[in-house]
Amino acid sequence: MASQSNLAEPRTELTLRALILGVVITVVFTAANVFFGLKAGLTFATSIPAAVISMALLRGFKNSTIQENNIVQTVASAAGTLSSIIFVLPGLIMIGWWTGFPYWESFAICALGGILGVMYSIPLRRALVTNSDLPYPEGVACAEVLRVGSPGEHTDPTGIADSRAGLLVVMWGAISAAVFAIIVATRVFASDIVQYFKVGTGPTGSGGGVTGFDFALSMALFAVGHLVGLWVGVAMGVGALIGWVWGVPYFSAHAGIAGLPAAVAHTVWDHDVRFVGAGTIGVAAIWTLLKLVKPVASGLSSAMAASRARRTDRTAVIPRVEQDIPIGIVGLITVACFVPIAWLLGHFSIASGLGDHLWLLVIGGLIYCVLMSFFVSAVCGYMAGLIGSSNSPLSGVGILIVIGAALLLVFGVKPLLAPGHEQGLVAFALFITSVVFAVASIANNNLQDLKTGQLVDATPAKQQWALVVGVIAGAAVIPPIMDVLNHAYGFAGAPGAGAHALPAPQAGLISSLARGVIENNIDWSLIEIGGAIGVVLIIIDALMTRTTKSAHLSPLAVGLGIYLPTSATLMVVVGALAGAYYDRRANRSPRPEARKQLGVLLASGMIVGEGLIGVLIAFIVGFSGKDYPLGLVGDNFGTASIWIGGLAFVIVVVGLYRWCESLNRKATDVPSSLA
Repeated sequence: MASQSNLAEPRTELTLRALILGVVITVVFTAANVFFGLKAGLTFATSIPAAVISMALLRGFKNSTIQENNIVQTVASAAGTLSSIIFVLPGLIMIGWWTGFPYWESFAICALGGILGVMYSIPLRRALVTNSDLPYPEGVACAEVLRVGSPGEHTDPTGIADSRAGLLVVMWGAISAAVFAIIVATRVFASDIVQYFKVGTGPTGSGGGVTGFDFALSMALFAVGHLVGLWVGVAMGVGALIGWVWGVPYFSAHAGIAGLPAAVAHTVWDHDVRFVGAGTIGVAAIWTLLKLVKPVASGLSSAMAASRARRTDRTAVIPRVEQDIPIGIVGLITVACFVPIAWLLGHFSIASGLGDHLWLLVIGGLIYCVLMSFFVSAVCGYMAGLIGSSNSPLSGVGILIVIGAALLLVFGVKPLLAPGHEQGLVAFALFITSVVFAVASIANNNLQDLKTGQLVDATPAKQQWALVVGVIAGAAVIPPIMDVLNHAYGFAGAPGAGAHALPAPQAGLISSLARGVIENNIDWSLIEIGGAIGVVLIIIDALMTRTTKSAHLSPLAVGLGIYLPTSATLMVVVGALAGAYYDRRANRSPRPEARKQLGVLLASGMIVGEGLIGVLIAFIVGFSGKDYPLGLVGDNFGTASIWIGGLAFVIVVVGLYRWCESLNRKATDVPSSLA
């Protein structure tokens, strides 16, 4: 840690090249995250792969430092967080309010919410990072990667090999997944293995229910499973079993819907089972937030006490690692963000036909955004420190935000309106939720970055400015990417959506809840069933946590497994099991952590490669107007494509894992004379 007497020591940290490199990585990773967030309902953390890429590219500069590499990963980390806005914003298209994503409105929502997320988390840093024993798993892991691979910051000569090997792993993971996705687009490899069928008999002794599965051959989904870990993957598998072994067969048997098994299964899942999953997610989210009330309140109290102590002792020299953006500037930026947010709320009120109550909506909406944003910043920041940014239940927070907004509109505004304005109220609720959600997503990540900075002797203020840059860069590219995907595929449940529409599961759930609350047509019995399942899962999880060493069953992950289609869950479960096996083998190797890290980098590369190709193919689909513009074979090649694609998938994945193991062994065999 830097000494107080050496605070002015010059060093390379917040540089133009670091910002440019961080922005470039942000653009690439944001495209991948947006595509897979809409496809699978999951995004991935980008800090570690960004750090590895930065170390490899900046190694040629003599004055490159670990702190400069930290700035690059700080900027790029916005890709893994601000892209979470896709969990809300597509809902405006699903309800038929938007037909595309207006650029400047979408940009403003992302940028203003993201900057507020940075500003809100600054007062929480001392309480939740400096004076906290929270583990911050991703922040600590990223710091270790930076320490090992940055020039001049390590004594182990294998650091250079690790850095280069890490970049190589990311690149080949991306190339392999991209090539596989291209071949899938030609239809030579199958995209998934699908089967739906009838089961049992109906309540009258005839008919019966239906069920099935959709097993996607996706390297990116496999990689997501590796990253979320064994027990989250198991929990999602349990959710899929609840949804498709009990839920779909039960509701389809009692629905009396005629049609092919696939059509019946999708109808029942969309109208019944998804809301059971929503109930489970909602209860799990509430439970998670209740557990955090005491530690968050304690953290805020500690932060205010530290601020008072600094004001009373103005002669104290502030160490570099404690220098935040001055609180006065934080306040000015925060207020400056409120002004355009208020204008956007007013503009949206007029556009939605609610202009007669403009000031009520603007003032009420702004107060809700301000208070709820700060609340979720504290909660999400704490959750990130406790379980990591990737596993933090942002979706659950979004559910609570939209229900709160919808209820306030129902009791405060709807009685003042004539019938027929319900859709405008739903759109307004989603608009408010999207702003708060952008704040939550960045706050969920910012403290993780600041923990990394604390461990590598970085300056918090410079990191905070870097994250603002990353937010603006991400906000600039997210709207056009979403627009391309919308025009190429559409979103499930939106007017005119086709068979290949992207699920956008969280956006669908949040928009359905907003519409159900405001239009008073939601089937609360389904939510109650899901809530009861959530309560049982909470009890089971508590018992497992107390009686076993590491096993747990995340109720949120189970709820997500119920809610998501099997095309988005089954391969994630397989990836989680394979990743756990890989890590178990790594534990028996000479350098287990390095080997595990190569697995993380490989998985990150797979997601980036397939995500970027997915966006590229979306461009081609959009311009060609064809579902399979790259197709080389027809439907009659289906069975052969399943066998060929499945075998190729297994061979490539096993080969990549074995290659990572060999790279780790080579690094271990560095001659001891070099040490």
